[in-house]
Amino acid sequence: MKQGITKQPFGNFDNKAVTAYTLSNEAGMQVTVINYGATITQIITSDKNGTYGNVILGFDSLEGYVQNGHQYHGCVVGRYANRIAHAAFELDGKQYSITKTHSPFCLHGGKKGFDKVWWDIEAVSDSALKLTYTSADGEEGFPGNLHIEMLYSLTEENELILDYKAQTDKPTPVNLTNHCYFNLSAGKEATILGHEVKIYSGSYTEADKDLIPTGKILSSENTPIDFRNSKSIGKDIEPAGGYDHNMILDNPGGKTAEVYDAASGRFMEMFTTEPAVQLYTGNALHFDNETTNTKSSFIQYAGLCLEAQHYPNSPNKPLFPDTILRPGEIYRQTTSYKFSVR
Repeated sequence: MKQGITKQPFGNFDNKAVTAYTLSNEAGMQVTVINYGATITQIITSDKNGTYGNVILGFDSLEGYVQNGHQYHGCVVGRYANRIAHAAFELDGKQYSITKTHSPFCLHGGKKGFDKVWWDIEAVSDSALKLTYTSADGEEGFPGNLHIEMLYSLTEENELILDYKAQTDKPTPVNLTNHCYFNLSAGKEATILGHEVKIYSGSYTEADKDLIPTGKILSSENTPIDFRNSKSIGKDIEPAGGYDHNMILDNPGGKTAEVYDAASGRFMEMFTTEPAVQLYTGNALHFDNETTNTKSSFIQYAGLCLEAQHYPNSPNKPLFPDTILRPGEIYRQTTSYKFSVR
C-alpha cells in the first residue's frame, strides 16, 4: 500500500461539513480521523495471519458518534479530561463554576467539550494531519481563550503519534487526552476480558464512590489494580468492580503500557509524556443512550481505554502535579500507540 492521505465526506455538523481523512502507510496500516471531536474512527492493523481489521470501537456514520457522545468514542477530550469535583475550582483567588455533567462533578470538560465541536483539519504532509480548535473564554465556564493544535502522524513503523499543543490568554486548567476504546481482536471477540495488559505503574490515586480522588496515593502492589506484570483484564476485574483507575506512571516520557491479544497476535505499546493514565474497561458501554434512550451499540467491556492524562480533580488538589496553563506558556503532550504482531 502506498503512503498517503485520502479524504471523503462524513456528514454535516452545525451546518459545517465533516470530513474523514485516512492516513495510510506502506505496511498497510490505516488511521481515519474526522473533524467532529478530532475523533479517530478507525485504526486498521494486521493480525498474525495478515488479516486486517479495525482495532477500535466506532461507527460508520457521524450520527453514531453524535448519538453516543456520552461514551466519548475515539475523540479528543478537554478542556479538562476526567473529573473536577463539584464542577468548581479556585484559581488565583477567584472561584469558577463550570458546567456540571453529573450531580457531584464535571466530567471531560462539560456538556459540550472538545469531543462535541467542529475542528479545522488539514493535511500537513503525506503522513500527518493537523486539527485546530479555539475554545472561547467562558466556554463551559472555563476562563481564557484556549487555542489547541493536534497533530496526528502515522509512521512506517506502525506508530500513531498524537502531539498536543495549547496556548491561552488567561490562566486556565488544561488536561487533554484521547478516548479510543481498543479491542485488538478487531471485533472477533465481544469483550477485552482476554486481553493481556501491562502498565508501568506501581501506584494510583485513591478515589471515592464518584471516582473523585481523595488526595491519597496508594500502592497497587498485590491488589486487583496491579498490572506491573502482564495479566488478563478479566483475571481480577470482578473484585476490582471494573477498571476506571488513574494509574500513576513510574516513568513519564517512556513506555506506559502494553496490550496483547493472543488469538490475533496483535500487540500494542503505548508511550506518553503525561504523568498518569486512566485505565477504563468500558464498564458503562452497555448503558442506554442518555439522549435518545436507545440501546448502546456495544456491550460492557467491549473495549478498553488508556487515557494519558494528569490526575483527576488536580485544580482542587494543590499537591497533585499542576494543570494550570498561563499566558506565555505552551501546553505540550505527546502520546503514541505502536502496533505489531507476536
